[in-house]
Amino acid sequence: MRLLAAFVWIPRYHSLVSSLLLVGFAAVLTSCGSNSKQATDPSQPPPTQPSYPSTPPVPITWSPSSSPLPAPPAQVPAPGGSDDFPLAVSSPTNSSTVTSPINVVASAQPKNPIFFMRVYVDQLAVYFAFSNSINTQIFAVPGQHTITVMAEDNQGYISATPLTVTVFSQAAQTVISSIQNMPGWQSCGGVFPPNSGRAGQICAAGGGTPNSTMTQNISSPSIDGKSAEFSIAPQLPDCPGYCNMLYFNPIAGGTNVSHFIYDLYFYIDNPSAPQALEFDTNQTYGGQRWVWGSECNFKADGHWDIWDDAPQTGWEETNIPCLATDFQADSWNHITWDVQQSGNNVQYNTLTINGTVHQVNTTYPSQQDWTLEEIDTAFQMDLDEAGTPFHVWLDKVSLTAK
Repeated sequence: MRLLAAFVWIPRYHSLVSSLLLVGFAAVLTSCGSNSKQATDPSQPPPTQPSYPSTPPVPITWSPSSSPLPAPPAQVPAPGGSDDFPLAVSSPTNSSTVTSPINVVASAQPKNPIFFMRVYVDQLAVYFAFSNSINTQIFAVPGQHTITVMAEDNQGYISATPLTVTVFSQAAQTVISSIQNMPGWQSCGGVFPPNSGRAGQICAAGGGTPNSTMTQNISSPSIDGKSAEFSIAPQLPDCPGYCNMLYFNPIAGGTNVSHFIYDLYFYIDNPSAPQALEFDTNQTYGGQRWVWGSECNFKADGHWDIWDDAPQTGWEETNIPCLATDFQADSWNHITWDVQQSGNNVQYNTLTINGTVHQVNTTYPSQQDWTLEEIDTAFQMDLDEAGTPFHVWLDKVSLTAK
């Protein structure tokens, strides 16, 4: 079972926001007048940052080892136009008319390793990634908006591209489908791995990191010919049993959708093996995170549990049974969660299992002081005490947002 801790805001992080505000203001001042670059002598070696930077680097005060926060706090207001290194935004184009969700595609080429990228809509951060490229869907209400894509490298150099777009419509609901085969999946065991932006921070809890794999585009078993296979097994010495592996994909961002249908099919080779299987979706913006966490808790309470972010709580048992005998080996099972925001709370509406609708109708507080913006879907496998290996296939995974 994953430990989803509520983090406490630490006042010293206000210094980062203040520093970034000053840098943003300086960038505005230096952008006045001519934007032309001075010609360089081709016979001379290029400078450290060719044709860059336009502004000094900002101090970096956040790291996963020193902070309980999942990411650096968003700069408010968003950075103005800046070109410390090449940043290409291929979608949307400036002054374009688009539908929502907006497909935002961008890539950065800093001289130093990338730190992170962020997307803002009208000064509000709505998407974050510890990578040098983004290809995501951003929900925005109809009307004119400023979309700002920014990137920062690990030395504090920043590039930012503000674009003006007009959203002329958004459907009553949008379905993001075949998530099991989309790029962007990430994974972590007891802690985030060393090569990740959150290296060392707690991830899926449990005793350690198991031996686990994810393989996409599996033709059999499959419903539509393209399932994803997940495996889990012990990995000694730190994971003999009671350890977990979380897989998640930040597929979108935005503020004007708040009701979600998480729908998927799963196929398991040994239903008696798992300690639990977890199915989640999350939405974050403005420092607030709505966590809709659920797990089939086979070997603890034998029920479906849902996540409560109130202090000193966590997993709460529902009255919906969930036992190994409920699912046949080597056959497809269909689950659908209907969840939504309820003001500052998360609301679990219904859980449908193989066609049977269960009323949940439960509301819990949302998580505060979260600094990583996204809409994501997640799947987690938990090993039992004996570390019994098993495989799960997911297919036709979709998220409907409205």
